[in-house]
Amino acid sequence: MLFRSAAEHRYSPLVMDQGYYTWDWFLSSFLELADDLEEASAGGKRLILLWEQEGCPYCREMHVVNFAIPEIHDYIRDNFDVLQLDIHGVRDMVDFDGAAITERDLAKRNAVRYTPTLQFFPESLADMAGRVGRDAEIARMPGYLEPVYFMMFFEFVREKAYVEGDFRDYLKARFAAFKTTGRPLQSW
Repeated sequence: MLFRSAAEHRYSPLVMDQGYYTWDWFLSSFLELADDLEEASAGGKRLILLWEQEGCPYCREMHVVNFAIPEIHDYIRDNFDVLQLDIHGVRDMVDFDGAAITERDLAKRNAVRYTPTLQFFPESLADMAGRVGRDAEIARMPGYLEPVYFMMFFEFVREKAYVEGDFRDYLKARFAAFKTTGRPLQSW
């Protein structure tokens, strides 16, 4: 079995207003993205913008299923800083380039059109080389993925496999290794 059974999940999300789910280890931020990126990097982590919206059934599934699985939960918490944002939100923010912007305008700037969407960013502002919006990200998880693929996507980013190819290439290599060696697809 890849994961413990649902009955053995030991993590539960916090339920917020309007049916949003969150976790106590998600990033508490002044919404200044350059600072959040530097803080994540200083802690040996990668920054993720997690885009959600009220009533999103796949967002709920991501929280109550994927994030609740101890192996996934612990891996993400230990390796990533997650900043949860609302695709329609009106909170004021400062983008990586210093531009003042609202959540919803940042979502538009970053071409985020549906939820959940997870944007992964380089390790430093220097690695962005003046890129903004969607061009600044190093990887994007567009929509809900089943737990095993969800976890593999985080491993794909942590291992910097995006330098060699896209997520599909990474999956093909993992499956090929499994067929050849019989080694498990997952490292957990």
